[in-house]
Amino acid sequence: MAKGLQGFSWTMLLLFCAIQELGVWAMHTAVEGPGLGQPGDPTLLASGRVKRGWVWNQFFVVEEYTGTEPLYVGKIHSDSDEGDGSIKYTISGEGAGTIFLIDEITGDIHATERLDREQKTFYTLRAQARDRQTDQLLEPESEFIIKVQDINDSEPRFLEGPYIGSVAELSPIGTSVMQVMASDADDPTYGSSARVVYSVLDGEQHFTVDSKTGVIRTAVADLDRETQDRYEVVIRATDMAGQLGGLSGSTTVTIVVTDVNDNPPRFPQKMYQFSIVETAPVGTAIGRVKAEDSDVGENTDMTYQVKDEEGVEMFKVTTDSNTQEAVITVQKPLDYESKKVHTVVVEALNKFVDPRFVDLGTFRDQTIVRVSVLDVDEPPEFRPPSNLMEVQEDAHIGSVVGVVTALDPDTANHPVRYAIDRSTDADWIFDIDANTGAIVTGKVLDRETAGWHNITVLAMEADNHSQVSRASLRIRILDVNDNPPELATPYEAAVCEDAKPGQLIQTISVVDRDEPQSGHRFYFALAPEGSNNHHFSLLDIKDNTAAVHTQRMGFNRQEQDVYLLPILVVDSGPPALSSTGTLTIRICGCDSNGAIQSCNSTAYVVSATLSPGALIALLVCVLILVVLVLLILTLKRHHKSHLTSEDDEDMRDNVIKYNDEGGGEQDTEAYDMSALRSLYDFSEIKGGDGSGGPGEGGLNGNVASELHTLPQWVQSPDLDFSVFRDYICRKVEQADEDLSVPPYDSFQTYAFEGSDSPVPSLSSLNTWSSGSEQDFSYLGGWGPRFRQLAALYAGRRGEEDGEES
Repeated sequence: MAKGLQGFSWTMLLLFCAIQELGVWAMHTAVEGPGLGQPGDPTLLASGRVKRGWVWNQFFVVEEYTGTEPLYVGKIHSDSDEGDGSIKYTISGEGAGTIFLIDEITGDIHATERLDREQKTFYTLRAQARDRQTDQLLEPESEFIIKVQDINDSEPRFLEGPYIGSVAELSPIGTSVMQVMASDADDPTYGSSARVVYSVLDGEQHFTVDSKTGVIRTAVADLDRETQDRYEVVIRATDMAGQLGGLSGSTTVTIVVTDVNDNPPRFPQKMYQFSIVETAPVGTAIGRVKAEDSDVGENTDMTYQVKDEEGVEMFKVTTDSNTQEAVITVQKPLDYESKKVHTVVVEALNKFVDPRFVDLGTFRDQTIVRVSVLDVDEPPEFRPPSNLMEVQEDAHIGSVVGVVTALDPDTANHPVRYAIDRSTDADWIFDIDANTGAIVTGKVLDRETAGWHNITVLAMEADNHSQVSRASLRIRILDVNDNPPELATPYEAAVCEDAKPGQLIQTISVVDRDEPQSGHRFYFALAPEGSNNHHFSLLDIKDNTAAVHTQRMGFNRQEQDVYLLPILVVDSGPPALSSTGTLTIRICGCDSNGAIQSCNSTAYVVSATLSPGALIALLVCVLILVVLVLLILTLKRHHKSHLTSEDDEDMRDNVIKYNDEGGGEQDTEAYDMSALRSLYDFSEIKGGDGSGGPGEGGLNGNVASELHTLPQWVQSPDLDFSVFRDYICRKVEQADEDLSVPPYDSFQTYAFEGSDSPVPSLSSLNTWSSGSEQDFSYLGGWGPRFRQLAALYAGRRGEEDGEES
């Protein structure tokens, strides 16, 4: 078949070449006419030609040529070509010289390589016609195109695969599932090579595909996910519009059938049996049941409920959201003696019901759950559960407070024994009869000490003390009037000497430890021993208080400064109890406004207070005293520091700069010489008989004068400098031996220059020339230290004289 196709292609190719040759001849005939210039005319090339001398058309070449010889493409020809070989044809551009070759003499173009239109659809080249001898252009360069002719060599391909689609179960016929699309690399504008049609190769029983669009649809309406939840459908795409000889490609489409709620829940069993002990507390889980559902996802979500009235009262059903199980729990205490078996009807229904499938049947189911109650040996139960008893506080020991009753709830009905938990009645205030449960007093009661007692009573089976029940019992002690009333506090009152009759002195109140049910009512009166009192009166205000008033005009504290008033207080009983309290009344002196000043009969002392002026004066004195003390301390510290600086002057790092030249030591206006002299201590210098200079004389033995005067420099060969040298050496030794401080350099300057100094200046600043007539011989008389200087100046002077000579 391939060989037949190849022969067919060559036939078409030859036919195409014949048509092309006819087109070239027709074009050549059409473009020729009178008035044309000769080929090679320079004026024709320079100014441009109106008539075109080229002879060719657009070229075509068939792709995928498999022959052994180069494939003929076409011919270019110039109307100036006379066939003598004087014109040379050349091409340039895409593929020129490699893919496409041209015969320089005939202008025939051949393709030397196999072309693929899917890689490149056309090639753009430029043609030239030149004179073979002069290589001069005979025709303007022209552009032409070689187009690659398509053949059906590419099959359709599904580039977006693999394909996965979904459709809901029970969807009607024709429901769109998804769309597939194949692409063909052939030329869609030429023939039918790229015209694709679709068909179903496998799965056509359930699905169809649109031949033009590739849309896949359902072919049946009874797709059931529970039967088959996945289909593999093979789709084929064929080019050439499905005609014979077209190429094809296929792909597999996976179609998933999604679930809908079309299956109701169903219990696997119609009856379940569980058992539980009767002592199980409320909330205990009895068991679990589950209804099965063939659906998946949220279509299997269940809700459960109890349908019968008895089950609703005794049991509760909840849904486990993870397992979709019904959890049955106890809602009320169980009693084996009352009912041994409970029957519960449990119903399951889907939480989400699809109304489209309601006609398929009811989406709920029921099952029966039988719960058997197991008997256990239970402790006795208190009946009735009253937990409050009352007893008078004056009850005798052994008096019955009340009786508790407990029964064994089991069928055996064992006898019960009673006891008191002594951790709640450590003082043994109450006892209980072990057989009857009668609670009696064990000690004398006192409501004022403890008005309530909380005890725990135990009830246990006579033959099994491990079966114990506990009941809390509250015993209230009822009040009896056994405490007399008393004054609230030891009252004391004060009254002025000039008090008037009827003046209120004190209001009296009382307290009573008893708490009668009808409330307190107290009565007040003066005690019999105070009934003959003529100074004060007592008035009962009828609100459990009383008022004391004066009964006479004025008092004298010199005669009597304290009065004791006995007051009798009686409660309302029964029986009525009374007590006597004493009110202490003091006579006091008062000022004109009635304010009490003093209640002492032997001294009339008025509280003394300082006036503001006296207080200010006292503060000023204290302040002045403090300032004086601080001033004295400051002066002492300053004097001590001054003495210390004079006695032990630190000779280290003392650099004195004195550059003020005045009138010598006699000039005290320019600089205070005492500040400079105080830096040096000459107390260690011992005087001698050595001679001094002129003026004040030399150094002597007067220590006081050595502290305040300095030797003047004089021109004397006998001046002794050993004193200064010894002093400086001692100071250096002291500094070197002091290990507490690091070493320092000490630099002292002695720049004393007085008006009477006979020593002229050694400076050469005022010398007008190097050859000045100065005599430095006097330097030899200044001592050993200046002899070298004198020798230097004398030697320098001798050298200058020798040079001049």
